[in-house]
Amino acid sequence: MTDDNMPDLLRLDNQLCFALYSASNAIVRAYRPLLDKLDITYPQYLVLLVLWQQDEISLKQLGEQLFLDSGTLTPLLKRLESKGLIRRERNERDERLRVLKLTAEGNALKKLAANIPVQMRDQLRLSDTQLQLLKAHCELVQKQLHEQDDC
Repeated sequence: MTDDNMPDLLRLDNQLCFALYSASNAIVRAYRPLLDKLDITYPQYLVLLVLWQQDEISLKQLGEQLFLDSGTLTPLLKRLESKGLIRRERNERDERLRVLKLTAEGNALKKLAANIPVQMRDQLRLSDTQLQLLKAHCELVQKQLHEQDDC
């Protein structure tokens, strides 16, 4: 089938999924040099963002916030623990549950990471209004698809 015969719906440049995928990859690549300075990966940064907001949460709570399962989180958390940034402990009230806690080093990293959002905004060269709108649309897409998964 030639380009002339290909339905417009099947053109790569008409695909929302590809626009989101390529934008997501570009964002992660832009974060990489900033996070390399902190010796953490993008997924590790996301975990730390959650813990900087709310320390001492369960593995389940973390997974719900990041939309990740425990099989994905466990190796990620082990690496953060080996770097001395977090501790995984048993819940005092329920020994079956794991609680995640920042170490002093993990807390200290927050100050070093504080300027990353500003640096990313500067790289994107979008207005605050454009960024808020983009974020709101992404959240809406995620919400709609998550609701369909729950059906």
